[in-house]
Amino acid sequence: MRTQILELRTGGSESITDITRQCDDFVAETGGDGLLNVFVPHSTAGVAIIELGSGSDDDLLSSLDDLLPADDRWRHRHGSRGHGRSHVMPAFIAPQTTVPVLSGRLGLGTWQSIAVVDLNVDNPDRTVRLSFLSSG
Repeated sequence: MRTQILELRTGGSESITDITRQCDDFVAETGGDGLLNVFVPHSTAGVAIIELGSGSDDDLLSSLDDLLPADDRWRHRHGSRGHGRSHVMPAFIAPQTTVPVLSGRLGLGTWQSIAVVDLNVDNPDRTVRLSFLSSG
């Protein structure tokens, strides 16, 4: 298995960060078939496959705000107001995804992108582990 670590700075606000290019570059070096696993080792971030740049990123953040409001209802209370929702979000947007790789290319659909979803405004630094498992 081949692994690479990405270091991201997501900023001090809720964000969706496109990492498709980094994932594509990583699997291109393999030239083979297999599976790419994308994993964020954080309890307050997730990985989504979504169309980006067409308003879907804002729609996703808006939907998460509706579903998980940044208010005082959360029992997990350290950090900024509503921080507990960041710890619940990975139950909805998992901290990992797996993508097929064919001849060193991501097997994504035409409009699909791989993105890190981060609602945690208290921690702008994120790590992403890319792991390629070859089929051969």
